[in-house]
Amino acid sequence: MLVQVLPKLPMREKDLTKAYYLGSLGFTEIADYGNYLILSKDEIEIHFFEHRELKPNENYGQVYIRVKGIDAFYQQLLNDHIAIHPNGRLEVKPWHQKEFALLDPDNNLLTFGESV
Repeated sequence: MLVQVLPKLPMREKDLTKAYYLGSLGFTEIADYGNYLILSKDEIEIHFFEHRELKPNENYGQVYIRVKGIDAFYQQLLNDHIAIHPNGRLEVKPWHQKEFALLDPDNNLLTFGESV
């Protein structure tokens, strides 16, 4: 029986990852194992593994995060001056999801979506 999925994304520098997720997105730290980091917010958890040689412009790390109250969350990010992906502004998609996207410091794509 499958019960949960926990994405694992690459990070070049742990301090940059922490600054973005903790400082900008409001995540909390669950564990720091040196080259492996676990962060959470609300009901989700994301794991990060060290990849110092990562070239952000070649990174295809992605995660889709379901949201309740996407309009308020999006507005909060705008109010906090968090950069929205240039091609990922909030909109309703043909697959009946209202979505927007961010890129973290390592170019991992974070897509947030809510059913409409």
